[in-house]
Amino acid sequence: MSVVEKNVKQFKKKPDWLRVKLPIGKEYAKVRELVDRHRLHTICESGNCPNMGECWGAGTATFMILGNVCTRSCTFCAVATGRPPEYDEEEPSRVAEAIQKMGVKHAVITSVNRDELKDRGAEIWYQTVVKIKELSPSTTIETLIPDVKGSWDALIRMISAGQEVVSHNLETVEKLYRRVRPQAKYYRSLEQIQRTKDNGKRTKSGIMVGLGETDEDVFKTIDDLAEHGCDVLTIGQYLQPTNMHLEVEEFVHPDKFAFYKEEGLKRGIKYVESSPLVRSSYHAEKHVIPAT
Repeated sequence: MSVVEKNVKQFKKKPDWLRVKLPIGKEYAKVRELVDRHRLHTICESGNCPNMGECWGAGTATFMILGNVCTRSCTFCAVATGRPPEYDEEEPSRVAEAIQKMGVKHAVITSVNRDELKDRGAEIWYQTVVKIKELSPSTTIETLIPDVKGSWDALIRMISAGQEVVSHNLETVEKLYRRVRPQAKYYRSLEQIQRTKDNGKRTKSGIMVGLGETDEDVFKTIDDLAEHGCDVLTIGQYLQPTNMHLEVEEFVHPDKFAFYKEEGLKRGIKYVESSPLVRSSYHAEKHVIPAT
């Protein structure tokens, strides 16, 4: 085997429960046209989300602001890494107009990391939510925000614009952080979730499995999230986006995801979405109202 062959990570064959349909239909075409016309980025495309066909077919999409180049180099993520260009100050208005034209009832907004900006992009975050609320006052909003790297003033600005849910993903268990999220810190992300909760927001986080974690690792992560005020948790299967990213260690069976959901609820998380194809914004409209 050549050196090149050794350095290329091979894809494992997916089991039947991970098969997804190709995106088709009128609603999918409508969302595609609006995204293209308004020059918008979506994590659906940049993140190679397996649910894009289903969500776009239902007339929803997760918009990604602040460009499509990230300052981080997480080893699981398909979003491009590099030095981002200047951000577009008109982007909040364009996102809000697209959401209004789509008639979106619940909008999910995310972004790349912008570590090079002093405010981590907080002002664009704030203006985006404000503009959406101005044009579509009945639309509820989830903001899936990046790690602000301990810039807590930036965090407060990001979350104070009137969104109903604030999400920040741990992504993986503590022992895998250095390999999966080399520029992030596990307990710093937990602190970000706690500070968000302390500021009166409904909080949410998500993790991937299939990267080499054990059940005990997952249970510890659930316990840590519950102790830091996390209301909603999503658990999904890691899928290798390209052969340059981390390999899948295991395709976790759907029964194990059901088990993780039971454990999450037992351990204090109010709402748990757990199945192989779950992603952060999957069924996000259900996460706005507190569980009873």
